[in-house]
Amino acid sequence: MKSKHIYNQLHADLLKTIQVEINQKLSFCPKRFNRILIFKCFVYLILTIITYVSLYMITNTLLFMGCFVLYGIISLLFAFNFAHDFSHNTIFKNKKANHYFFIILYTIVGAHAEAWKDRHVTSHHHAPNVEGYDTDLEITDLIRVVPESRLKKHHRFQHWYAPFLYTTYSLFWIFVKDFKVFFTRKLPGKTKTLRYMISFWMQKMVYVSYLIVLPIVLSNQNWGIVLIGFILMHLIQSIFLLFTFFMTHHIEGVVYPKINANGFIKISWLMNQIQSSNDFYPFSKIANFIFGGFNNHIAHHLFPHIHHVYYPELNKILYKVLINNNIIPNQTSYLGGIRSHLLHLRQLGKA
Repeated sequence: MKSKHIYNQLHADLLKTIQVEINQKLSFCPKRFNRILIFKCFVYLILTIITYVSLYMITNTLLFMGCFVLYGIISLLFAFNFAHDFSHNTIFKNKKANHYFFIILYTIVGAHAEAWKDRHVTSHHHAPNVEGYDTDLEITDLIRVVPESRLKKHHRFQHWYAPFLYTTYSLFWIFVKDFKVFFTRKLPGKTKTLRYMISFWMQKMVYVSYLIVLPIVLSNQNWGIVLIGFILMHLIQSIFLLFTFFMTHHIEGVVYPKINANGFIKISWLMNQIQSSNDFYPFSKIANFIFGGFNNHIAHHLFPHIHHVYYPELNKILYKVLINNNIIPNQTSYLGGIRSHLLHLRQLGKA
């Protein structure tokens, strides 16, 4: 997508400096990259398989539901660590291989892969936090995260009810939002081919089959317990998912760039990516291992073509350049990010 930012020239030299510094100082080691990637894949794949297979072996009802929840968190982390990078073609050189594995992982968590990828790559990455461009801002009217959006009476309580509302999001995404997008929305620059439509229905059928139908038929639990476990999994998985997502763009101090009468964005592309994003533990290899680079969100928005394995090292270079130019990146801890997000909601509930 051609840039709609009107102040790119203002920060062109800084952007060039960042790119030169990264290209010269970031050490790309294919052997190390492959070792880390294989190890991560082994860890998350084995944990995902173990927790899923355990659903068919456990007889205790409470342990079964606990295992369901654990499976949901682990499979989500699996997607964090691989599906996102597959969508940006940073794992394999072959784009088709990246795409197919991306679809597989998104099918595991139940979301429609192609629709999310089209929104994420062509919309969100181009102009994060910009209304009219970033489709991630198209959320329920019950939550107000954008200062320019309409303030309603119930928003003054949103920092209290938001966490409870967040527990329903993954179920809404999988069984409502995806279908709404499929039936009503046009894809950016694309038409819905027969292959696209078949893929959508196959992904949904596989998800329902392996997480609801098969456990009902083959596990030691009755159908009611299976459904309760499935719903409980989504409640826990969803609140973890949304707090992690929201703290990367919707906390105190982030910028929501405005557009002019002609639809152009009144900020440079560089500042849009930096000031609209938030990092948590940007130099931590452990956090990077767990969150798959989501904790290094500024680096990801500036360099989506670089795999998240390199982000902790990349951030040492990036932060130094930014701070030397009097630009302080947004940064929190994980719990601090949750707190800042809720304070952001409280503030936007007032004005």
